[in-house]
Amino acid sequence: MRDVTRVFIHGLDSSSRGTKGTFFHERYPEMIMENFSGSLEQRMAQLERGLAAKSNLILVGSSYGGLMAAQFACKNESRTRRLILLSPALGHGDFNPYYEAPLELPVTLYHGRQDLVVPPGPTRRIAERLFRNLEIHLVDDDHNLHLVFPMLDWDMLLEMGESTPAGHR
Repeated sequence: MRDVTRVFIHGLDSSSRGTKGTFFHERYPEMIMENFSGSLEQRMAQLERGLAAKSNLILVGSSYGGLMAAQFACKNESRTRRLILLSPALGHGDFNPYYEAPLELPVTLYHGRQDLVVPPGPTRRIAERLFRNLEIHLVDDDHNLHLVFPMLDWDMLLEMGESTPAGHR
């Protein structure tokens, strides 16, 4: 198997040194984590530059970073191995061009039922139209997923073991 590149994309008002970024930095120091600022277009251009020579990507996107990960995957599906979306702000993106040919790659989505920042209902509807290989987990948590996030099986999600989860390339 080719080397997997793992990437964490933080939310709008966060950084790579926020709670999730710190978690990943401590446990998966090889994970790519940049700081993003500016408009969505500026952030996407920075992400594209940072991943230009990379493939076999596992993208973890939180909130606005989930929107960025989804948009990147829509434009670069052949380079993207899988998506892990945490309370993704999919409602902020225009995915209409991609609904005709939804993405086939594996997508795991975690969203808090008590999320008041990014309501889970609209996000779920967008995700169900956009992703064919979608696993949704509505959890008892809020937008930040502080209760659930550290309890997730990140080694499995990030494909850190010898075997990969069923249904993955």
